[in-house]
Parts: sequence; structure tokens; C-alpha cells
Amino acid sequence: MLSILIGHSYFLRFDPKQFERAKPYPPLATLQVAAQVRRAGHEVALFDAMLADGTADFEAQLRAQLPQVVLLYEDNYNYLSKMCLARMRAAACEMTAAARRRGARVLVAGSDPSDDPDPYLDAGAEVVLIGEGLEPLRQLLARLDRDLHAPVEQLCMGLSGIATRVGGQTVRRHDEAAAAPAPAPVPASVADVSAGRQVLWLGAGESPPSAPPRTPIDDVAWDLVDVDRYRAVWRGAHGRFSLNMAGSKGCSFRCAWCAKPIWGNRYQPRDPQAVAAEMLWLRQRLAPDHVWFADDIFGFRADWVRRFAAALAAGGGGLPFTIQTRADLITEAMADALRDAGCQEAWIGAESGSQRVLDAMHKGTTVEELHVARRRLGERGIRVGFFIQLGYLGEEIEDLRATRALIEATRPDDIGVSVSYPLPGTPFHEQVKAQLGAKTHWEDSGDLAMMFQGRYTSGFYRAFRDLLHRQVKLANSNATSDAEAARLRQERTRLRRQWQVLLGREHRHRTPVSGRAGAEQESQPRGVVAGIAAAT
Repeated sequence: MLSILIGHSYFLRFDPKQFERAKPYPPLATLQVAAQVRRAGHEVALFDAMLADGTADFEAQLRAQLPQVVLLYEDNYNYLSKMCLARMRAAACEMTAAARRRGARVLVAGSDPSDDPDPYLDAGAEVVLIGEGLEPLRQLLARLDRDLHAPVEQLCMGLSGIATRVGGQTVRRHDEAAAAPAPAPVPASVADVSAGRQVLWLGAGESPPSAPPRTPIDDVAWDLVDVDRYRAVWRGAHGRFSLNMAGSKGCSFRCAWCAKPIWGNRYQPRDPQAVAAEMLWLRQRLAPDHVWFADDIFGFRADWVRRFAAALAAGGGGLPFTIQTRADLITEAMADALRDAGCQEAWIGAESGSQRVLDAMHKGTTVEELHVARRRLGERGIRVGFFIQLGYLGEEIEDLRATRALIEATRPDDIGVSVSYPLPGTPFHEQVKAQLGAKTHWEDSGDLAMMFQGRYTSGFYRAFRDLLHRQVKLANSNATSDAEAARLRQERTRLRRQWQVLLGREHRHRTPVSGRAGAEQESQPRGVVAGIAAAT
């Protein structure tokens, strides 16, 4: 059997915005793959970049363990990994090169290498797994186990869902994310749920449901994670500890800007009783105060959520949790089921307050549905966050005003704001790729640079974002004294004036009608903000 070091390249320290937020989560997909590889009999160690200081930590672990194989398998549930950030790509390539210098065979998988395998192959990766890559990974490890020194051509013979180099040229064999069938859900009994036992995923080469039941640690290698270190970061910054789970993989909707290099347009739900079993196990063994469900869409159907809630109740109750969902899925029945299951907060991809922009995105939702979903969830005591996207192709000032009006009217409890980010493989990227300059990826999650010809400069959108955040904060602030009430009135008056200044001067921040994005984008952010401040 092989000695395998499995890791990922998302370093929290390399992302200033997320480092300041101090809400790290273990690499869930990486841990699932580590568990699967370990079940095959291999000796597995984990390099967890999330809380590491840098790539030197990886090199130190390489020297100490001298693995035969290094597998960099990014956390496909982590939206930050899906963003394909340039700083993390550089880290992955450094790690790849370091592993090759140590004589390890190197395999790489994730959203960015699936989109663009060449930088990773240039760094020394021998095979890039395209999409989720579980089946080619299983076969590659079996071949390496038989012959660790097999040439790459022999190693990859007959495999699909991979990219490699043949004769100096990159050869890519079809994307399994679009082709592989979804695994069937595995049923669970109430007894298994109560005891914390259930098969969580059923993939190629795994045991059928008739095999002895496994516990969650067999499917997610939690024992390889320094959970106490995560706990300390969370408790120190927020006074509570949150861990992550997933009840599904993928999304079947087809928003024009959403990249899906891993699971394609498939939605693969797990059995709700299995998800409940995992939450009960986490509650008993690792004792988080909260769970973040990393699904693109949690639950999808109200009857799934009801079964999940019932299984939690049968096992003694679950944990408060946060989800991501869509406005059009929040029926009365869904809102009731989420409340009964213990949902504390739901983040909705609102994107825009303009129906014209939503239609251009192929979002498939309406502004009215955003209002209704916010109301239904709020009536049941569930906090609501809106994801907002600025600068989409064709967005004009009246669309931005509509987004501001949406936030004013619905008063979400929180918002996350970004600008439209064209990633390879999306219809949106195809629309704007001729406008892209040398910069094709954000450096980190706080970059927020316009990389195509939007209506306004990056500085304008950053200022708009900052005012939206202040609007939400003030809308949810309640005075506890007369002095505090007076201060809030002053802040709200100042905010109204700042909106007037920004929107009244929007013509000054429009981009040229022609030309590529990026030339003047970074020179204006401070000027926009300074101008608002001086005027108010």
C-alpha cells in the first residue's frame, strides 16, 4: 500500500479579508477523499493549509513524512476554492514543485486545475483530475500501488476524466463532471440514525448498502484534522465554534455566471437520514455550537427537509445551522421545515434588485420572490442574508438603484457583496472574454476588481458595496438609550447624504465605451470614497 499525503492549497493567511473574518472551516471534500483513500488500505496523512502559515509548512511535512504520493485535492464545497484565486494557484504550484523535488508522484484536483490544468502541469503535476475525479483517482492509485515508478503514459492509459502531458502537449480526456451518473441515495434506518451509523456516500468501488454500516468518521476523516485549533480560532473571534457539513453536491440551475467544473449541472442529494446521522455524530464527538451547510442549495425539496428534521428529532436533536438556498424554493412548507430542523440562518442568492439583470443572468427567480422568501423566513425566526452581485454585463444606474431599493425594503439581516467575476466555462465568460486583459483571476477574495468592461470603475462598485453594508448595519441597529438613538439618527442622515453624493456623481465613474477593463480601475477607489466623505 502507498503512503499518501493529501492536502489542499487554500491558506487563510493568504486571504486578508477571510483572515480578518476568522471563520475557517476544515476542507470537507479533501477529508472525504482522504477517508475514501484510507478505506482502500493506503497510509494517509493530511496537510491542512487552512490554518498553516504558508507553503514552508507543507515542505516541512514533506521532509518529515517522505510520502510516495502527494494528492492536492481542493475543497470543492468551499466557495473560496471555487473562485480560483491567483494567490492560491501560486501556492498549489509551489507545493506541487516541492513535492516533485522530493521524488513524490503528484496528482492534483480542483476547480482551477479542472478549468486550466497547464499551470499545474508546468509546476510538475503528473496528472490533473478533471471534475470530482474519484474514479480516475481510484484507478491511478491502484496502478501506482502495483508500480510506483510507472511512466505517466502507462499510468494514464485508457483513463478518462484527466489531463496530462504527452510529448510535451497537454492532453485532456473528457470532463467526468458532465458525464458521470449521480450515485443513488442510500437508505438509513432509525436505529442507524440514533446510533450515528450510516453510509454517507456511495461511489465507484465502494461497499454496497448491505455491507456493515460505517460511522461518519469512515466517510469524513475528521481524525486527521486539528479540530481544537479550529475551535480556538472560532471561540477567540466569535465566542462560538462552527463546523461544516454537506447534504448534497452540485446545482441543477443554470445561472450564466456560475462555474461548475466539478459536478456539472447535476444536483446529488444525500439521504436526509444520513445527513442527520452525521450531524448527531458531530454533536456528540466534536461538540460544535453550529453547523455551516456548504451545499450550493440545501434541501431543495420541503419533504427532504422534513425527513431530515424528523431524523434529528429521533436522535435527540441536532445543532443550529446555516444554509444557502434560492428564493423560489422558499415555499411556506419549506420555511416550516427549515424552522423545525433548526435552521438559524439562510443565505439567498438575491444577486440584484433589478428583474432585467436577473433575467440577463438566467437566474430564474423574480424580485417578488426575494421579498416573499425574506418575509417567510423572517416570520419563522430564521435570519436571512442576501448575496448581491454588482456590475453584471449591461447593468445600468437604474438597476443599481433597484438593488439599493431591494435592500431598503426587505432589510436582510446581513449581505455579502461582490462584483461579477467571469470564470472559464460559463456563458458569462464567453460573453466577456474578448474584453479580459492580463488579469484573469482575483488575487484574493477581497480583490473585487472588474476584469471586463463594466459600466463603472472598480472604485465605484467598492464604494457602492460599502454603502450597502452600512445601510444594512444601520437598518438592524436598535438604540438602547437616548444618546444612542441620536447617534443613529445622525448616522442615517449621513448615509443618505453619501448615497446622494455617490449616485449624483455616478457619471464621473463610468468606464470608457470601448477598451479593455483594468486600465484605470485600481486608481480610483480611494478617490471615490474620499469624495463622498468630503461632501458629507
